[in-house]
Amino acid sequence: MIFNLLSLVLFIPVLQLIFKKPESITLVAEPEFQWGIPDTFLYVKDYYNFTMTSMVRNNPFDALLFVCVSVMLAFFFKNLFRYGAVWFQSELRMAVVRDVRNKLFNKSMSLPLAYHTNERKGDLMARMVSDVNEIEIAVVCLLELLFREPFAVLINVATLIYLSPSLSLFSFLLMPISAFVISRIGKSLKRTAKKSQEQTSVMYSSMDEGIEGVRIIKAFNAASFVVRRFKKTNLKHQKLVTRTARKKNLSPLLNETIGAGVLLSLVWFGGRIILGGTENALSGEIFMTFIIVFSQFLRPIQNISKNISNMIKSRASQDRINEILNLDEVVVDTPNAKGISSFDKELVFKNVSFQYESELVLDDISFAIEKGQNIAIVGESGSGKTTLINLILRFYNVSSGSIDIDGQKTSDIRINDLRSMMSLVSQDPILFNSSVAENIAFGESEPSREKIIEAAKIANAHTFVEKMQNGYDSIIGERGSLLSGGQKQRLSIARAMYNNPEILILDEATSALDLESEKLVQEALERVMEERTCIVIAHRLSTIRKSDLILVLDKGKIIERGNHKELLEQEGFYKKLYDLQIN
Repeated sequence: MIFNLLSLVLFIPVLQLIFKKPESITLVAEPEFQWGIPDTFLYVKDYYNFTMTSMVRNNPFDALLFVCVSVMLAFFFKNLFRYGAVWFQSELRMAVVRDVRNKLFNKSMSLPLAYHTNERKGDLMARMVSDVNEIEIAVVCLLELLFREPFAVLINVATLIYLSPSLSLFSFLLMPISAFVISRIGKSLKRTAKKSQEQTSVMYSSMDEGIEGVRIIKAFNAASFVVRRFKKTNLKHQKLVTRTARKKNLSPLLNETIGAGVLLSLVWFGGRIILGGTENALSGEIFMTFIIVFSQFLRPIQNISKNISNMIKSRASQDRINEILNLDEVVVDTPNAKGISSFDKELVFKNVSFQYESELVLDDISFAIEKGQNIAIVGESGSGKTTLINLILRFYNVSSGSIDIDGQKTSDIRINDLRSMMSLVSQDPILFNSSVAENIAFGESEPSREKIIEAAKIANAHTFVEKMQNGYDSIIGERGSLLSGGQKQRLSIARAMYNNPEILILDEATSALDLESEKLVQEALERVMEERTCIVIAHRLSTIRKSDLILVLDKGKIIERGNHKELLEQEGFYKKLYDLQIN
Protein backbone atom coordinates (compact mmCIF):
# COMPACT_ATOMS: atom_id res chain seq x y z
CA MET A 1 0.00 0.00 0.00
CA ILE A 2 2.87 2.35 0.82
CA PHE A 3 4.50 1.82 -2.57
CA ASN A 4 1.15 2.21 -4.32
CA LEU A 5 0.62 5.60 -2.67
CA LEU A 6 4.25 6.55 -3.28
CA SER A 7 3.88 5.85 -6.99
CA LEU A 8 1.00 8.35 -7.11
CA VAL A 9 2.69 11.08 -5.04
CA LEU A 10 5.80 10.85 -7.20
CA PHE A 11 3.69 12.09 -10.11
CA ILE A 12 3.39 15.59 -8.57
CA PRO A 13 6.59 16.81 -10.30
CA VAL A 14 5.20 15.54 -13.62
CA LEU A 15 2.02 17.49 -13.00
CA GLN A 16 4.14 20.54 -12.24
CA LEU A 17 5.85 20.10 -15.60
CA ILE A 18 2.45 19.94 -17.28
CA PHE A 19 0.69 22.77 -15.46
CA LYS A 20 3.61 25.23 -15.06
CA LYS A 21 6.53 26.49 -17.04
CA PRO A 22 9.92 25.53 -15.54
CA GLU A 23 10.94 29.18 -14.96
CA SER A 24 7.76 29.89 -12.97
CA ILE A 25 8.40 27.12 -10.42
CA THR A 26 9.55 28.45 -7.04
CA LEU A 27 12.71 26.82 -5.73
CA VAL A 28 12.49 25.14 -2.31
CA ALA A 29 15.26 25.79 0.21
CA GLU A 30 17.51 22.87 1.09
CA PRO A 31 16.41 21.53 4.51
CA GLU A 32 18.62 20.82 7.52
CA PHE A 33 18.59 17.32 8.99
CA GLN A 34 17.35 16.93 12.59
CA TRP A 35 17.06 13.79 14.73
CA GLY A 36 13.65 12.38 15.60
CA ILE A 37 11.06 10.24 13.78
CA PRO A 38 8.71 13.10 12.73
CA ASP A 39 11.68 15.33 11.84
CA THR A 40 13.21 12.58 9.71
CA PHE A 41 10.01 12.18 7.68
CA LEU A 42 9.75 15.94 7.22
CA TYR A 43 13.40 16.10 6.16
CA VAL A 44 12.88 13.36 3.53
CA LYS A 45 9.79 15.16 2.18
CA ASP A 46 11.47 18.58 2.11
CA TYR A 47 14.67 17.22 0.61
CA TYR A 48 12.68 15.46 -2.13
CA ASN A 49 10.83 18.72 -2.88
CA PHE A 50 14.13 20.61 -2.94
CA THR A 51 15.72 18.09 -5.33
CA MET A 52 12.72 17.89 -7.64
CA THR A 53 12.08 21.64 -7.88
CA SER A 54 15.75 22.14 -8.74
CA MET A 55 15.60 19.41 -11.42
CA VAL A 56 12.31 20.68 -12.87
CA ARG A 57 13.62 24.27 -12.92
CA ASN A 58 17.06 23.49 -14.36
CA ASN A 59 16.59 20.30 -16.44
CA PRO A 60 12.95 19.24 -16.87
CA PHE A 61 13.84 16.26 -19.12
CA ASP A 62 16.07 14.75 -16.42
CA ALA A 63 13.28 15.36 -13.90
CA LEU A 64 10.80 13.56 -16.14
CA LEU A 65 13.14 10.57 -16.53
CA PHE A 66 13.80 10.44 -12.80
CA VAL A 67 10.10 10.47 -11.95
CA CYS A 68 9.33 7.72 -14.47
CA VAL A 69 12.13 5.51 -13.10
CA SER A 70 11.04 6.22 -9.50
CA VAL A 71 7.41 5.38 -10.25
CA MET A 72 8.48 2.18 -12.01
CA LEU A 73 10.50 1.15 -8.96
CA ALA A 74 7.56 1.96 -6.70
CA PHE A 75 5.26 -0.24 -8.78
CA PHE A 76 7.86 -3.02 -8.80
CA PHE A 77 8.19 -3.04 -5.01
CA LYS A 78 4.42 -2.73 -4.61
CA ASN A 79 3.83 -5.92 -6.61
CA LEU A 80 6.81 -7.67 -5.00
CA PHE A 81 5.39 -7.11 -1.53
CA ARG A 82 1.89 -8.00 -2.74
CA TYR A 83 3.20 -11.35 -4.01
CA GLY A 84 4.95 -11.87 -0.67
CA ALA A 85 1.64 -11.30 1.10
CA VAL A 86 -0.12 -13.77 -1.22
CA TRP A 87 2.68 -16.30 -0.63
CA PHE A 88 2.21 -16.35 3.15
CA GLN A 89 -1.55 -15.85 2.93
CA SER A 90 -1.93 -18.97 0.76
CA GLU A 91 -0.22 -21.13 3.37
CA LEU A 92 -2.34 -19.73 6.18
CA ARG A 93 -5.71 -19.96 4.41
CA MET A 94 -5.14 -23.54 3.26
CA ALA A 95 -3.89 -24.54 6.71
CA VAL A 96 -7.12 -23.21 8.22
CA VAL A 97 -9.20 -25.08 5.62
CA ARG A 98 -7.20 -28.25 6.26
CA ASP A 99 -7.72 -28.02 10.02
CA VAL A 100 -11.46 -27.34 9.74
CA ARG A 101 -11.94 -30.23 7.31
CA ASN A 102 -9.85 -32.52 9.54
CA LYS A 103 -12.02 -31.60 12.52
CA LEU A 104 -15.20 -32.23 10.56
CA PHE A 105 -14.04 -35.62 9.29
CA ASN A 106 -12.74 -36.64 12.70
CA LYS A 107 -16.04 -35.61 14.24
CA SER A 108 -18.02 -37.55 11.63
CA MET A 109 -16.00 -40.67 12.51
CA SER A 110 -16.76 -40.26 16.22
CA LEU A 111 -20.48 -39.48 15.91
CA PRO A 112 -22.84 -42.33 16.86
CA LEU A 113 -24.35 -44.58 14.22
CA ALA A 114 -27.72 -42.95 14.87
CA TYR A 115 -26.48 -39.73 13.29
CA HIS A 116 -25.28 -41.46 10.11
CA THR A 117 -28.52 -43.44 9.94
CA ASN A 118 -30.76 -40.38 10.17
CA GLU A 119 -28.79 -37.75 8.28
CA ARG A 120 -28.11 -37.51 4.55
CA LYS A 121 -24.57 -38.37 3.52
CA GLY A 122 -24.73 -35.53 0.98
CA ASP A 123 -25.38 -33.04 3.77
CA LEU A 124 -22.18 -34.03 5.57
CA MET A 125 -20.21 -33.90 2.31
CA ALA A 126 -21.60 -30.44 1.53
CA ARG A 127 -20.42 -29.18 4.90
CA MET A 128 -16.95 -30.66 4.33
CA VAL A 129 -16.63 -29.24 0.81
CA SER A 130 -18.91 -26.31 0.04
CA ASP A 131 -19.14 -24.83 3.55
CA VAL A 132 -15.42 -25.24 4.19
CA ASN A 133 -14.69 -23.45 0.90
CA GLU A 134 -16.72 -20.52 2.21
CA ILE A 135 -14.53 -20.53 5.30
CA GLU A 136 -11.47 -20.32 3.05
CA ILE A 137 -12.89 -17.17 1.44
CA ALA A 138 -13.69 -15.78 4.88
CA VAL A 139 -10.09 -16.34 6.07
CA VAL A 140 -8.76 -14.27 3.16
CA CYS A 141 -11.31 -11.54 3.85
CA LEU A 142 -10.45 -11.51 7.55
CA LEU A 143 -6.72 -11.20 6.85
CA GLU A 144 -7.35 -8.29 4.50
CA LEU A 145 -9.70 -6.63 7.00
CA LEU A 146 -7.18 -6.97 9.81
CA PHE A 147 -3.88 -6.24 8.09
CA ARG A 148 -4.31 -4.61 4.68
CA GLU A 149 -7.41 -2.49 4.30
CA PRO A 150 -7.30 -0.57 7.65
CA PHE A 151 -3.64 0.23 7.01
CA ALA A 152 -4.48 1.37 3.48
CA VAL A 153 -7.33 3.55 4.75
CA LEU A 154 -5.15 5.18 7.42
CA ILE A 155 -2.36 6.00 4.95
CA ASN A 156 -4.79 7.42 2.42
CA VAL A 157 -6.67 9.44 5.04
CA ALA A 158 -3.43 10.91 6.39
CA THR A 159 -2.32 11.81 2.85
CA LEU A 160 -5.68 13.39 1.97
CA ILE A 161 -5.73 15.47 5.17
CA TYR A 162 -2.18 16.60 4.50
CA LEU A 163 -3.06 17.65 0.94
CA SER A 164 -6.32 19.43 1.82
CA PRO A 165 -8.16 19.25 5.18
CA SER A 166 -11.28 20.97 3.81
CA LEU A 167 -11.68 18.60 0.85
CA SER A 168 -10.94 15.62 3.13
CA LEU A 169 -13.71 16.55 5.55
CA PHE A 170 -16.14 16.84 2.65
CA SER A 171 -15.11 13.44 1.26
CA PHE A 172 -15.51 11.49 4.52
CA LEU A 173 -19.27 11.66 4.20
CA LEU A 174 -18.87 8.41 2.22
CA MET A 175 -18.06 6.30 5.28
CA PRO A 176 -21.35 6.43 7.24
CA ILE A 177 -23.32 5.95 4.02
CA SER A 178 -21.29 2.84 3.18
CA ALA A 179 -21.73 1.43 6.68
CA PHE A 180 -25.50 1.87 6.40
CA VAL A 181 -25.56 0.09 3.02
CA ILE A 182 -23.49 -2.86 4.35
CA SER A 183 -25.67 -3.37 7.43
CA ARG A 184 -28.91 -3.34 5.44
CA ILE A 185 -27.72 -5.84 2.83
CA GLY A 186 -25.79 -8.07 5.27
CA LYS A 187 -28.78 -9.32 7.25
CA SER A 188 -30.63 -10.40 4.14
CA LEU A 189 -27.48 -11.96 2.69
CA LYS A 190 -26.89 -14.30 5.64
CA ARG A 191 -30.43 -15.69 5.50
CA THR A 192 -30.19 -16.37 1.77
CA ALA A 193 -26.69 -17.87 2.08
CA LYS A 194 -27.88 -20.35 4.72
CA LYS A 195 -30.75 -21.50 2.49
CA SER A 196 -28.30 -21.82 -0.40
CA GLN A 197 -25.91 -24.05 1.58
CA GLU A 198 -28.77 -26.21 2.82
CA GLN A 199 -29.96 -26.67 -0.75
CA THR A 200 -26.39 -27.60 -1.72
CA SER A 201 -26.64 -30.45 0.80
CA VAL A 202 -29.89 -31.63 -0.80
CA MET A 203 -28.27 -31.52 -4.24
CA TYR A 204 -25.23 -33.53 -3.04
CA SER A 205 -27.57 -36.15 -1.57
CA SER A 206 -29.52 -36.33 -4.81
CA MET A 207 -26.32 -36.86 -6.81
CA ASP A 208 -25.05 -39.49 -4.37
CA GLU A 209 -28.33 -41.44 -4.45
CA GLY A 210 -28.45 -41.32 -8.26
CA ILE A 211 -24.89 -42.53 -8.76
CA GLU A 212 -25.10 -45.19 -6.02
CA GLY A 213 -28.43 -46.50 -7.25
CA VAL A 214 -27.80 -46.36 -11.00
CA ARG A 215 -28.22 -50.15 -11.33
CA ILE A 216 -31.74 -50.09 -9.84
CA ILE A 217 -32.60 -46.87 -11.69
CA LYS A 218 -31.80 -48.49 -15.02
CA ALA A 219 -33.54 -51.74 -14.10
CA PHE A 220 -36.81 -49.89 -13.40
CA ASN A 221 -36.51 -47.55 -16.39
CA ALA A 222 -36.52 -44.68 -13.91
CA ALA A 223 -33.64 -42.68 -15.40
CA SER A 224 -35.90 -39.95 -16.80
CA PHE A 225 -37.79 -39.71 -13.49
CA VAL A 226 -34.56 -39.40 -11.47
CA VAL A 227 -33.14 -36.84 -13.91
CA ARG A 228 -36.33 -34.73 -13.69
CA ARG A 229 -36.19 -34.84 -9.91
CA PHE A 230 -32.51 -33.83 -9.93
CA LYS A 231 -33.18 -30.98 -12.37
CA LYS A 232 -35.84 -29.63 -10.02
CA THR A 233 -33.40 -29.79 -7.08
CA ASN A 234 -30.61 -28.25 -9.15
CA LEU A 235 -32.88 -25.44 -10.37
CA LYS A 236 -33.80 -24.51 -6.81
CA HIS A 237 -30.11 -24.56 -5.90
CA GLN A 238 -29.26 -22.36 -8.89
CA LYS A 239 -31.90 -19.79 -7.93
CA LEU A 240 -30.71 -19.59 -4.33
CA VAL A 241 -27.04 -19.33 -5.34
CA THR A 242 -27.96 -16.61 -7.85
CA ARG A 243 -29.82 -14.64 -5.19
CA THR A 244 -26.88 -15.00 -2.82
CA ALA A 245 -24.39 -13.83 -5.47
CA ARG A 246 -26.56 -10.84 -6.35
CA LYS A 247 -26.86 -9.73 -2.76
CA LYS A 248 -23.16 -10.32 -2.07
CA ASN A 249 -22.11 -8.17 -5.06
CA LEU A 250 -24.70 -5.46 -4.46
CA SER A 251 -22.92 -3.84 -1.52
CA PRO A 252 -19.57 -3.05 -3.26
CA LEU A 253 -21.39 -1.85 -6.38
CA LEU A 254 -23.52 0.57 -4.39
CA ASN A 255 -20.43 1.76 -2.53
CA GLU A 256 -18.65 2.32 -5.84
CA THR A 257 -21.61 4.34 -7.10
CA ILE A 258 -21.67 6.39 -3.90
CA GLY A 259 -17.90 6.87 -4.18
CA ALA A 260 -18.20 8.08 -7.77
CA GLY A 261 -20.82 10.59 -6.64
CA VAL A 262 -18.58 11.87 -3.87
CA LEU A 263 -15.61 12.01 -6.27
CA LEU A 264 -17.54 14.17 -8.72
CA SER A 265 -18.73 16.36 -5.84
CA LEU A 266 -15.07 16.82 -4.87
CA VAL A 267 -14.19 17.83 -8.44
CA TRP A 268 -17.01 20.38 -8.37
CA PHE A 269 -16.16 21.66 -4.88
CA GLY A 270 -12.38 21.79 -5.43
CA GLY A 271 -12.78 23.19 -8.93
CA ARG A 272 -14.78 26.15 -7.56
CA ILE A 273 -12.02 26.85 -5.06
CA ILE A 274 -9.33 26.85 -7.79
CA LEU A 275 -11.38 28.86 -10.28
CA GLY A 276 -12.33 31.32 -7.55
CA GLY A 277 -8.69 32.24 -7.22
CA THR A 278 -8.81 32.79 -3.46
CA GLU A 279 -5.65 33.22 -1.49
CA ASN A 280 -5.77 29.72 -0.01
CA ALA A 281 -6.76 28.08 -3.29
CA LEU A 282 -5.19 24.75 -4.15
CA SER A 283 -2.67 24.52 -6.92
CA GLY A 284 -3.71 22.48 -9.93
CA GLU A 285 -1.13 19.74 -9.35
CA ILE A 286 -2.07 19.35 -5.66
CA PHE A 287 -5.77 19.17 -6.54
CA MET A 288 -5.13 16.53 -9.21
CA THR A 289 -3.00 14.55 -6.74
CA PHE A 290 -5.81 14.78 -4.18
CA ILE A 291 -8.32 13.41 -6.70
CA ILE A 292 -5.97 10.56 -7.69
CA VAL A 293 -5.27 9.63 -4.05
CA PHE A 294 -8.98 9.82 -3.22
CA SER A 295 -9.80 7.47 -6.09
CA GLN A 296 -7.29 5.05 -4.56
CA PHE A 297 -8.86 5.64 -1.14
CA LEU A 298 -12.16 4.34 -2.56
CA ARG A 299 -10.56 0.98 -3.37
CA PRO A 300 -9.92 -0.15 0.26
CA ILE A 301 -13.35 1.18 1.24
CA GLN A 302 -14.94 -0.95 -1.48
CA ASN A 303 -12.76 -3.92 -0.49
CA ILE A 304 -13.87 -3.56 3.12
CA SER A 305 -17.48 -3.59 1.94
CA LYS A 306 -16.86 -6.65 -0.25
CA ASN A 307 -14.96 -8.52 2.47
CA ILE A 308 -17.66 -7.83 5.05
CA SER A 309 -20.26 -9.18 2.60
CA ASN A 310 -18.18 -12.33 2.07
CA MET A 311 -17.75 -12.81 5.81
CA ILE A 312 -21.47 -12.36 6.42
CA LYS A 313 -22.12 -14.99 3.75
CA SER A 314 -19.56 -17.33 5.33
CA ARG A 315 -21.25 -16.94 8.73
CA ALA A 316 -24.03 -19.18 7.46
CA SER A 317 -21.45 -21.85 6.54
CA GLN A 318 -19.68 -21.42 9.89
CA ASP A 319 -22.98 -22.00 11.68
CA ARG A 320 -23.56 -25.20 9.68
CA ILE A 321 -20.04 -26.44 10.45
CA ASN A 322 -20.45 -25.67 14.15
CA GLU A 323 -23.70 -27.65 14.18
CA ILE A 324 -21.62 -30.75 13.45
CA LEU A 325 -18.63 -29.90 15.64
CA ASN A 326 -20.89 -29.16 18.63
CA LEU A 327 -22.88 -32.39 18.38
CA ASP A 328 -22.73 -34.69 21.39
CA GLU A 329 -20.64 -37.73 20.52
CA VAL A 330 -22.67 -39.79 23.05
CA VAL A 331 -20.45 -42.91 22.91
CA VAL A 332 -17.14 -41.88 24.49
CA ASP A 333 -14.71 -43.25 27.03
CA THR A 334 -15.67 -42.50 30.62
CA PRO A 335 -13.12 -40.48 32.63
CA ASN A 336 -11.98 -43.58 34.55
CA ALA A 337 -12.19 -46.09 31.67
CA LYS A 338 -9.94 -49.11 32.11
CA GLY A 339 -8.09 -51.25 29.62
CA ILE A 340 -8.76 -54.90 28.85
CA SER A 341 -6.41 -57.29 27.09
CA SER A 342 -8.29 -60.58 26.91
CA PHE A 343 -11.66 -62.30 27.23
CA ASP A 344 -11.35 -65.04 29.82
CA LYS A 345 -14.75 -66.07 31.22
CA GLU A 346 -18.07 -64.72 30.00
CA LEU A 347 -20.01 -61.90 28.40
CA VAL A 348 -23.26 -61.14 30.26
CA PHE A 349 -26.33 -59.07 29.39
CA LYS A 350 -28.01 -57.92 32.61
CA ASN A 351 -31.54 -56.57 32.13
CA VAL A 352 -30.47 -54.56 29.10
CA SER A 353 -32.98 -52.20 27.49
CA PHE A 354 -32.36 -49.81 24.65
CA GLN A 355 -34.61 -46.99 23.55
CA TYR A 356 -34.09 -45.01 20.36
CA GLU A 357 -35.84 -41.67 20.69
CA SER A 358 -39.35 -42.72 21.82
CA GLU A 359 -39.20 -46.29 20.50
CA LEU A 360 -38.22 -49.16 22.77
CA VAL A 361 -36.01 -51.43 20.62
CA LEU A 362 -34.76 -53.92 23.27
CA ASP A 363 -36.67 -54.70 26.44
CA ASP A 364 -35.06 -56.32 29.51
CA ILE A 365 -32.60 -58.61 27.71
CA SER A 366 -30.62 -61.02 29.92
CA PHE A 367 -28.34 -63.87 28.88
CA ALA A 368 -24.73 -65.04 29.22
CA ILE A 369 -22.11 -66.27 26.73
CA GLU A 370 -19.25 -68.32 28.10
CA LYS A 371 -15.84 -68.18 26.48
CA GLY A 372 -15.74 -70.54 23.49
CA GLN A 373 -19.50 -70.78 23.12
CA ASN A 374 -21.37 -70.31 19.87
CA ILE A 375 -24.59 -68.35 20.31
CA ALA A 376 -27.15 -67.55 17.61
CA ILE A 377 -29.77 -64.81 17.56
CA VAL A 378 -32.83 -65.25 15.35
CA GLY A 379 -36.05 -63.39 14.77
CA GLU A 380 -38.04 -61.50 12.20
CA SER A 381 -36.85 -58.20 10.73
CA GLY A 382 -37.17 -55.38 13.24
CA SER A 383 -36.99 -57.65 16.27
CA GLY A 384 -33.77 -55.98 17.54
CA LYS A 385 -31.09 -58.49 16.47
CA THR A 386 -28.67 -55.99 14.89
CA THR A 387 -29.24 -53.50 17.71
CA LEU A 388 -28.15 -56.15 20.20
CA ILE A 389 -24.75 -56.68 18.57
CA ASN A 390 -24.36 -52.91 18.11
CA LEU A 391 -24.61 -52.62 21.90
CA ILE A 392 -21.89 -55.25 22.36
CA LEU A 393 -19.57 -53.24 20.10
CA ARG A 394 -20.68 -50.04 21.88
CA PHE A 395 -21.93 -48.35 18.75
CA TYR A 396 -24.67 -47.23 21.15
CA ASN A 397 -24.90 -46.99 24.93
CA VAL A 398 -27.52 -49.08 26.71
CA SER A 399 -30.54 -47.16 28.05
CA SER A 400 -30.70 -49.32 31.19
CA GLY A 401 -29.03 -52.42 32.54
CA SER A 402 -25.44 -53.36 31.71
CA ILE A 403 -23.25 -55.54 29.49
CA ASP A 404 -20.34 -57.10 31.39
CA ILE A 405 -17.18 -58.80 30.16
CA ASP A 406 -15.44 -60.85 32.85
CA GLY A 407 -17.33 -58.91 35.51
CA GLN A 408 -16.42 -55.49 34.12
CA LYS A 409 -19.02 -53.22 32.53
CA THR A 410 -18.30 -52.48 28.87
CA SER A 411 -19.13 -48.82 29.59
CA ASP A 412 -16.11 -48.75 31.92
CA ILE A 413 -13.74 -50.28 29.34
CA ARG A 414 -11.81 -48.19 26.83
CA ILE A 415 -13.69 -48.38 23.53
CA ASN A 416 -10.58 -49.15 21.46
CA ASP A 417 -9.61 -52.02 23.78
CA LEU A 418 -13.14 -53.41 23.71
CA ARG A 419 -13.45 -53.38 19.93
CA SER A 420 -9.92 -54.75 19.39
CA MET A 421 -11.09 -57.99 21.04
CA MET A 422 -13.89 -58.37 18.49
CA SER A 423 -14.37 -58.62 14.74
CA LEU A 424 -17.53 -58.09 12.72
CA VAL A 425 -18.64 -59.72 9.48
CA SER A 426 -21.77 -57.99 8.23
CA GLN A 427 -24.40 -58.97 5.70
CA ASP A 428 -23.21 -56.22 3.34
CA PRO A 429 -19.41 -56.52 3.16
CA ILE A 430 -17.94 -53.01 3.15
CA LEU A 431 -14.67 -53.04 1.23
CA PHE A 432 -12.46 -50.14 0.14
CA ASN A 433 -10.95 -49.09 -3.16
CA SER A 434 -7.46 -50.37 -2.39
CA SER A 435 -5.55 -53.63 -2.67
CA VAL A 436 -6.65 -57.02 -1.37
CA ALA A 437 -3.86 -56.93 1.22
CA GLU A 438 -4.84 -53.48 2.46
CA ASN A 439 -8.46 -54.56 2.84
CA ILE A 440 -7.56 -57.68 4.83
CA ALA A 441 -5.15 -55.79 7.11
CA PHE A 442 -7.47 -52.77 7.26
CA GLY A 443 -6.45 -50.20 9.86
CA GLU A 444 -2.86 -51.43 10.23
CA SER A 445 -0.09 -49.19 8.91
CA GLU A 446 2.57 -51.94 8.71
CA PRO A 447 0.71 -55.19 7.98
CA SER A 448 2.28 -58.62 8.01
CA ARG A 449 2.07 -60.38 4.65
CA GLU A 450 2.22 -63.77 6.41
CA LYS A 451 -0.77 -62.89 8.59
CA ILE A 452 -2.66 -61.62 5.53
CA ILE A 453 -2.13 -64.88 3.63
CA GLU A 454 -3.02 -66.97 6.69
CA ALA A 455 -6.25 -65.01 7.21
CA ALA A 456 -7.12 -65.42 3.52
CA LYS A 457 -6.58 -69.18 3.72
CA ILE A 458 -8.82 -69.48 6.77
CA ALA A 459 -11.52 -67.52 4.89
CA ASN A 460 -11.29 -69.67 1.73
CA ALA A 461 -10.06 -66.59 -0.16
CA HIS A 462 -6.43 -67.46 -0.89
CA THR A 463 -7.18 -69.50 -4.05
CA PHE A 464 -9.11 -66.79 -5.92
CA VAL A 465 -6.78 -64.01 -4.72
CA GLU A 466 -3.75 -65.81 -6.17
CA LYS A 467 -5.49 -65.99 -9.54
CA MET A 468 -5.98 -62.22 -9.68
CA GLN A 469 -3.61 -60.26 -11.92
CA ASN A 470 -1.51 -58.77 -9.12
CA GLY A 471 -2.43 -61.24 -6.41
CA TYR A 472 -2.70 -59.60 -3.00
CA ASP A 473 -1.71 -56.25 -4.52
CA SER A 474 -4.69 -56.21 -6.90
CA ILE A 475 -7.03 -53.23 -6.58
CA ILE A 476 -10.61 -54.41 -6.01
CA GLY A 477 -12.50 -51.25 -7.03
CA GLU A 478 -14.90 -49.05 -5.12
CA ARG A 479 -16.73 -51.14 -2.52
CA GLY A 480 -15.13 -54.23 -4.05
CA SER A 481 -16.95 -53.76 -7.36
CA LEU A 482 -14.44 -55.99 -9.20
CA LEU A 483 -15.30 -59.00 -7.03
CA SER A 484 -18.31 -61.32 -6.86
CA GLY A 485 -20.58 -61.35 -3.82
CA GLY A 486 -19.00 -64.52 -2.44
CA GLN A 487 -15.48 -63.21 -2.98
CA LYS A 488 -16.31 -59.95 -1.18
CA GLN A 489 -17.77 -61.82 1.77
CA ARG A 490 -14.74 -64.12 2.03
CA LEU A 491 -12.43 -61.08 2.02
CA SER A 492 -14.62 -59.63 4.75
CA ILE A 493 -14.13 -62.82 6.78
CA ALA A 494 -10.37 -62.69 6.15
CA ARG A 495 -10.32 -59.11 7.43
CA ALA A 496 -12.18 -60.23 10.55
CA MET A 497 -9.65 -63.02 11.12
CA TYR A 498 -6.49 -60.96 10.52
CA ASN A 499 -6.17 -59.92 14.17
CA ASN A 500 -7.36 -63.28 15.52
CA PRO A 501 -10.31 -61.85 17.52
CA GLU A 502 -11.51 -63.47 20.73
CA ILE A 503 -15.14 -62.68 19.94
CA LEU A 504 -16.43 -63.04 16.39
CA ILE A 505 -19.74 -61.39 15.44
CA LEU A 506 -21.49 -62.55 12.27
CA ASP A 507 -24.44 -60.44 11.13
CA GLU A 508 -26.33 -62.58 8.55
CA ALA A 509 -23.04 -63.17 6.76
CA THR A 510 -24.45 -65.61 4.17
CA SER A 511 -28.02 -64.38 3.62
CA ALA A 512 -27.28 -62.42 0.43
CA LEU A 513 -25.27 -65.14 -1.36
CA ASP A 514 -26.13 -67.74 -3.98
CA LEU A 515 -25.92 -71.42 -3.00
CA GLU A 516 -22.41 -72.02 -4.37
CA SER A 517 -20.97 -68.90 -2.75
CA GLU A 518 -22.85 -69.64 0.47
CA LYS A 519 -21.26 -73.10 0.64
CA LEU A 520 -17.74 -71.66 0.32
CA VAL A 521 -18.45 -68.90 2.82
CA GLN A 522 -20.12 -71.32 5.25
CA GLU A 523 -17.07 -73.60 5.11
CA ALA A 524 -14.89 -70.59 5.91
CA LEU A 525 -17.19 -69.59 8.78
CA GLU A 526 -17.19 -73.06 10.31
CA ARG A 527 -13.40 -73.00 10.21
CA VAL A 528 -13.09 -69.59 11.88
CA MET A 529 -15.76 -70.38 14.51
CA GLU A 530 -13.74 -73.30 15.93
CA GLU A 531 -12.34 -72.57 19.39
CA ARG A 532 -13.65 -69.02 19.26
CA THR A 533 -16.54 -67.23 20.97
CA CYS A 534 -19.09 -66.46 18.27
CA ILE A 535 -22.30 -64.45 18.15
CA VAL A 536 -24.28 -65.16 15.01
CA ILE A 537 -27.33 -63.39 13.64
CA ALA A 538 -28.89 -65.98 11.38
CA HIS A 539 -31.40 -65.65 8.60
CA ARG A 540 -31.14 -69.25 7.44
CA LEU A 541 -31.77 -71.43 10.47
CA SER A 542 -30.10 -74.44 8.85
CA THR A 543 -26.73 -72.76 9.45
CA ILE A 544 -27.09 -72.58 13.25
CA ARG A 545 -28.03 -76.15 14.14
CA LYS A 546 -24.71 -76.66 15.96
CA SER A 547 -25.03 -73.48 18.07
CA ASP A 548 -24.70 -73.97 21.84
CA LEU A 549 -27.48 -71.47 22.50
CA ILE A 550 -30.12 -69.91 20.27
CA LEU A 551 -32.01 -66.79 21.37
CA VAL A 552 -35.30 -66.03 19.66
CA LEU A 553 -36.18 -62.33 19.62
CA ASP A 554 -39.57 -60.82 18.94
CA LYS A 555 -40.37 -57.12 19.33
CA GLY A 556 -37.23 -56.54 21.39
CA LYS A 557 -37.76 -59.39 23.85
CA ILE A 558 -36.29 -62.86 24.20
CA ILE A 559 -39.29 -65.14 23.84
CA GLU A 560 -37.45 -68.48 23.52
CA ARG A 561 -33.98 -69.82 24.28
CA GLY A 562 -32.22 -73.18 23.97
CA ASN A 563 -30.33 -75.23 21.42
CA HIS A 564 -31.76 -76.29 18.06
CA LYS A 565 -33.22 -79.57 19.31
CA GLU A 566 -34.74 -78.03 22.45
CA LEU A 567 -36.40 -75.22 20.51
CA LEU A 568 -37.93 -77.62 18.00
CA GLU A 569 -39.34 -79.68 20.86
CA GLN A 570 -40.97 -76.57 22.34
CA GLU A 571 -42.96 -76.19 19.10
CA GLY A 572 -43.05 -72.43 19.48
CA PHE A 573 -41.99 -69.45 17.39
CA TYR A 574 -38.62 -70.96 16.42
CA LYS A 575 -40.22 -74.18 15.08
CA LYS A 576 -42.67 -72.07 13.08
CA LEU A 577 -39.79 -70.16 11.44
CA TYR A 578 -37.87 -73.41 10.83
CA ASP A 579 -40.84 -75.14 9.19
CA LEU A 580 -41.40 -72.14 6.90
CA GLN A 581 -37.82 -72.40 5.61
CA ILE A 582 -37.66 -76.16 5.03
CA ASN A 583 -41.04 -76.39 3.32
